[in-house]
Amino acid sequence: MPMFARLAAAAVALSLPGLALAAPAPAAPAQAPASAEPFSLAPLPYAYEALEPVIDAQTMRIHHGKHHQGYVNNLNAAVKANPALQGKSLEALLADVASLPPAIRNNGGGHYNHTLFWKLMAPAGQGGEPSPALAAQIRKDFGSLEAFKEAFQAAGAQRFGSGWAWLIWTGDRLAVTSTPNQDNPLMGDAPVKGAPVIANDVWEHAYYLKHQNNRAGYLSGWWGVLNWNEANRLFEAATRKGK
Repeated sequence: MPMFARLAAAAVALSLPGLALAAPAPAAPAQAPASAEPFSLAPLPYAYEALEPVIDAQTMRIHHGKHHQGYVNNLNAAVKANPALQGKSLEALLADVASLPPAIRNNGGGHYNHTLFWKLMAPAGQGGEPSPALAAQIRKDFGSLEAFKEAFQAAGAQRFGSGWAWLIWTGDRLAVTSTPNQDNPLMGDAPVKGAPVIANDVWEHAYYLKHQNNRAGYLSGWWGVLNWNEANRLFEAATRKGK
């Protein structure tokens, strides 16, 4: 059969009943994305080894990727188990922590504290200095920067077991305090309440690989990686909020 005839026959066949080309199948509906977790672990703002020699890379890798991730996972599980808590911010959970399950205190505090902690550190030489406003307030409330550092280190050294040392803005002055475990000064039942300006983790997992049981050595060396730029920002935000 000539080529033209074959093409004509094919065209006729396509038009015959029962031989029409099937319409394309409708696209499957897009699956809804999996529900996002209420809270997530942000990456570190620097490399694991960036804080050496004050804090070693292996400690940072375990501390951030294992310990902090564990707090996030457990917090998400606790929130999902209680529908009344879903949609609440971390700060709202902390403010009401006395009436909530212990898992919220322990893991919500752990998530907040560590998120703050990572931002309050920077590689040596990149952390800046106290702003004129923060430096002036430190001198007013402690007498000198060195006196403040001594008070802060003492708060961390004297915290029995695990916990945190804090510099906070109470609304009219700076104060040094410490909290046990993963408690913090934002919690509704905190003995001393205030907005965090500086925080240091004195759980052994924060320093043991490098400093073993020498917590005092860790505390004194930590000033070398303190991110004063972030502390300045927190202080400015806290004092502005109170006006």
